[in-house]
Amino acid sequence: MVARVRNGETEAYAELVRAHAETAHRLARLLGAGAEAEDVVQNAFIKAYRALGGFRDGAAFRPWLLRIVANETKNTVRAAARRRAATERAGALAGGAAAGGAGVAAADLMGLALAAERREELVTALRALRERHREVVIHRYLLDLDEAETAAALGVPRGTVKSRLSRALRELARLLGEGGGSRDGAAGGVRGRGGAGAGEREGGGVGGA
Repeated sequence: MVARVRNGETEAYAELVRAHAETAHRLARLLGAGAEAEDVVQNAFIKAYRALGGFRDGAAFRPWLLRIVANETKNTVRAAARRRAATERAGALAGGAAAGGAGVAAADLMGLALAAERREELVTALRALRERHREVVIHRYLLDLDEAETAAALGVPRGTVKSRLSRALRELARLLGEGGGSRDGAAGGVRGRGGAGAGEREGGGVGGA
């Protein structure tokens, strides 16, 4: 398909967009794009199209595209945070700063992507994870990427994916447990999406866990 796009078949790229748009939107929302998810994905597809010249023959397109979506989302979220901060400072100086709902929309959209009974607890716990651990959980379990695709999308070795997942799931279990009561069902709801448990251990080299 990529070869057809490179040969000038515009309809071939439209097919790629249709095939991967839903996953791209899910990732953008899960990473906090909120109401800007549509713009984020559109910009990511444009950037991907322009970067196809550097796409390695034989590589998987989806992980490569999702890296672009993730980077675009992070840039958008950071820019939105700077705009919010500037607005809040201006409001405070004027003596009328109003309490904003920053982050609520992102949390709600993340919640919609989780079908577990305790999705609100999972959302809260996910947001409390370190960024690298949150990303690996989102890619591996919520986007249903396999281990190799997750490694390619995040640009890390497979051993790093395993070690980060192990740490992330242990931390999720701890966070959910601190919320009071039994949280085994909620933690299992995440693990069940990828078929791996918190006790998964890496079998190869680990880098940057």
